[in-house]
Amino acid sequence: MNIGEYSVRTPVISWLLVIILVGGGLLSFDKMGKLEDPAFTIKNAKVITLYPGASAQEVEDEVTYHIEDAIQRLEQVKRIKMSISRPGMSDISIEFKDKYRADDFPDIYDELRRKIVDMKNKLPPGAQDPMVIDDFGDVYGVYLALTGQGYSWRDLWDFADYLKQELVLVPGIRKVTIGGEQKEVVYVDISRERLGELGISPSSIAQLLQSQNAVVTAGHGNVQHQRLRIVPSGELTSVTAIGDILVASEDKRLIYLRDIASITRAYAEVPSQLYYLNGKPALTLGISMQSGENVVAVGERLSNRVMELIPNIPIGMEIKEIYNQPLEVDKSVSGFLVSVGQAVAIVIVVLLLFMGLRVGLIIGAVLLITVAGTLLLMYLEGIELQRISLGALVIALGMLVDNAIVVAEGMLVRMQSGMRATQAAQETVGKTIWALLGGTIIGILAFSAIGLSQDSTGEFANSLFWVILYSLLLSWVTAISTTPLLCSLLMKPGSTTGDQADDPYGSGVFKLFRNLVDRAIRLRWITVSIVIGLFILAVIGFGSVKQAFFPESNTPMFFVDIWEIEGTDIRATREDTLRINQFLLEQEGVEQTSISIGGGHQRFTLVYDPKETSSVYSQIIVKTDSRERIAEVWDKVDRHMKQHYPWTDPIIKSLRIGPGRDSKIEARFQGPDPVVLRQLSQQAQQIMRADPEAKDIRDDWRQPVKLIRPIFNEQVGRQLGITRESLAYALQYAMDGTPVGQFRDGIRVLPIYMRASEDERSDVGNLRDIVLWSPVLNQSVPAAQVVNGFETVFENPLIRSRDRIQTIIAQCNPTGELATPLFNRLKPQIESMELPPGYSFSWGGEYEDSKNAQAGLASSLPFGFLLMILVSILLFGKLRQPLIIWLTVPLAIVGITAGLLGFNGAFDFMSLLGALSLIGLLIKNAIVLIDEIDQQIANGKAGYEAILDSTVSRLRPVVLAAATTILGLIPLLQDVFFVNMSLTIMAGLGFATLLTLLFVPTLYAILFKIQPPAER
Repeated sequence: MNIGEYSVRTPVISWLLVIILVGGGLLSFDKMGKLEDPAFTIKNAKVITLYPGASAQEVEDEVTYHIEDAIQRLEQVKRIKMSISRPGMSDISIEFKDKYRADDFPDIYDELRRKIVDMKNKLPPGAQDPMVIDDFGDVYGVYLALTGQGYSWRDLWDFADYLKQELVLVPGIRKVTIGGEQKEVVYVDISRERLGELGISPSSIAQLLQSQNAVVTAGHGNVQHQRLRIVPSGELTSVTAIGDILVASEDKRLIYLRDIASITRAYAEVPSQLYYLNGKPALTLGISMQSGENVVAVGERLSNRVMELIPNIPIGMEIKEIYNQPLEVDKSVSGFLVSVGQAVAIVIVVLLLFMGLRVGLIIGAVLLITVAGTLLLMYLEGIELQRISLGALVIALGMLVDNAIVVAEGMLVRMQSGMRATQAAQETVGKTIWALLGGTIIGILAFSAIGLSQDSTGEFANSLFWVILYSLLLSWVTAISTTPLLCSLLMKPGSTTGDQADDPYGSGVFKLFRNLVDRAIRLRWITVSIVIGLFILAVIGFGSVKQAFFPESNTPMFFVDIWEIEGTDIRATREDTLRINQFLLEQEGVEQTSISIGGGHQRFTLVYDPKETSSVYSQIIVKTDSRERIAEVWDKVDRHMKQHYPWTDPIIKSLRIGPGRDSKIEARFQGPDPVVLRQLSQQAQQIMRADPEAKDIRDDWRQPVKLIRPIFNEQVGRQLGITRESLAYALQYAMDGTPVGQFRDGIRVLPIYMRASEDERSDVGNLRDIVLWSPVLNQSVPAAQVVNGFETVFENPLIRSRDRIQTIIAQCNPTGELATPLFNRLKPQIESMELPPGYSFSWGGEYEDSKNAQAGLASSLPFGFLLMILVSILLFGKLRQPLIIWLTVPLAIVGITAGLLGFNGAFDFMSLLGALSLIGLLIKNAIVLIDEIDQQIANGKAGYEAILDSTVSRLRPVVLAAATTILGLIPLLQDVFFVNMSLTIMAGLGFATLLTLLFVPTLYAILFKIQPPAER
């Protein structure tokens, strides 16, 4: 007794399985996590070290070198992705090996910190402790902006902090961060001339300010049986109180600090980062959620809590969304569920039309049971509903019904001939169980490269493999258990869903097809020649298929990145950005703009990559009323910036889906000399500029910047007791201000800066007149006495390295959608550049990303194909049958090439996944057909008749499986993420169906030397 017969004889067990799968699936759908994109691990970390006063080269040599040396001692490190040494700061980005997953990284980060601590003794005096940043991969899926016309930055921050305390308590919320805080400082402005007149040393005032508000213990006193803490008075309780500090002049007079200084509490004159929403100053609130949570449910709880807090919002303040991941997920999942529902409906309608009402209902019911069971297994394994996993369900639909169609077809034929349901189930399942299992396993193994790939792209699409695995295995289980049960209930012996006939395949369609197969086998060499010819044409034509990596997002949003000339003050960057933003707000269709100046936004989606902090960089997020509107606004702002802001270096880019970079084409040069590297980069950029379809041409070292260099006279300085260090402090005091202490105000700690008065520091021409305190003369002297002059020189604003080798990247983008045609033109020209000894070249950008993704698949693909070959051999126990199958696999390229060329599609990463599914479908159909031929020959039927009869008997299952798959993918043609994959499967499967039904029988006849009988 096999499973099919057991299911019919013992229906209670089968119904129990159905109840578990359907009930579990419905409950799981409500509870399982929902995301927009699949989660994947950001395998990066940063180490940032401040070294105030050092040049980029000094930072490179004295700080970056030693930290890189420590980092490379970690075996988990894949590469030092990029080291940026800029004046006063070292910023090192680390990329870890692909094999590590999220659970491994807490230990990796701990080991990284230990390595950094061990090398701190090698850092120079003045370098601060390195900071290991391991949370910049956090995704703040709810990204809000708080604005308030007429409110100060402090007012906004106070209310944002209140919101943070309230919202972090919402169940499912992990972290809330505030962006754009403007630091408050205390400025003590003192005239240099006034200090010189009074004979007061700036350092003496600095010591007073530092000590006056210091927190120190004064001990304890015993009074009887009590121990009392002693706290001296005089602590600064307000900024005004700073003016009450007494300073001793040269003639020993005590002077209030307020009499010689202007003391103000203000925001830092040069901000580090600024945010604006629709042109209004704003703070941002980034809200991240706990892993494994249902994002939509958490979003609802968060929205409800915000609504409860609305009465507490001060009048004039507004909270607006920049990005709402729960809302996007809800729309994405709902839209996809509609697509899945449409696909299921299409499949069922096709089955009803071609299999009859009863059989159509049977297979449709089995399909829904299988989908429900898949949802249950996804929930148990922690796989969320997101773009990839839902797409996998659509891909699997055609494959899910294939097994059920074979069993239902077999039982239908047998029961039409009068066989009882029990016997029909026993024979049908007994004949097909192992062929169906083998085909199912091979269909699963076709996707094993995704499941085994350790590349980040493979991790991104990993859930596709597991969903395919669960759904196809369930489809086999339900096909051999649930399908016979439903057939026994809905079909009666001797009944038929069509015309009564002794021969179930005696109708005109089957006869016509039988004659076609007969003709293909009789003209076998013509058939083979035609197929080989089509294969050669397809291989040649595939070279004309557009190549891509990942498509853009459906979200109606794009970015405008603005780069000013290197060295530009952040306040000038702000002015240009706000004017460009105003132009955007005036455009029809623009609903909202969000600006970040001085750095990128918080990571509000997994694939958003924030830029490093820079005063010359700003980014505008532009939200439009529809995705179709993006191109129009994009073109307008591009022309506007070229016409009115020619000094800027903008990049306009879409919101991506999946991994990628801002520049699709990157030419990477490495070597020891920055001058030579710049020359090589300029040469590559000239090649790029010569191509009319290249834009956004630049390199990542930016322009050299000017530097003012006072020529210190060491001999005179020694005579006056003035050192280079004291000269530097005096210059800092005169221009930016010197930090001299801290003022504590509740939860805030404000740095106190002492600086020259505004009229003395506003002009660099006054540098000669800056006074320095001479301890030898015990009076102030002008800087001109110890400085021979001032010169203006150029320096590199930053030095970039990759794997400890200085690296410069020349970059560009195509004017069109795809980078491959432009890359193919630039590649031979740039690769032919002559490199000096000691210099190397490599490609980055989309080419490298695609290559790495394909390499990740390629490393696991042979193993998967080897298993598929072994399964096919074990299934038949012979070699010729598997050989027939594998000779047909490469021919799938015929349909793929025709489909992509005919509908102007591109072969991207998702198309590659479609091709893998196509291989699985083709092999599975071929296995069942060849197994049927073998069984009929084993039962004594003549070889030629067995081929024809078996092929005709497989016509309806193969065509229906292909039709349901092809038609079921129609809803995905409107999704930019899945359109190329859908075209690949639909066109490829159409041709693969012909291969299965015509070419496979022909190959069988050739390899087994089966000759047709003489024609009558």
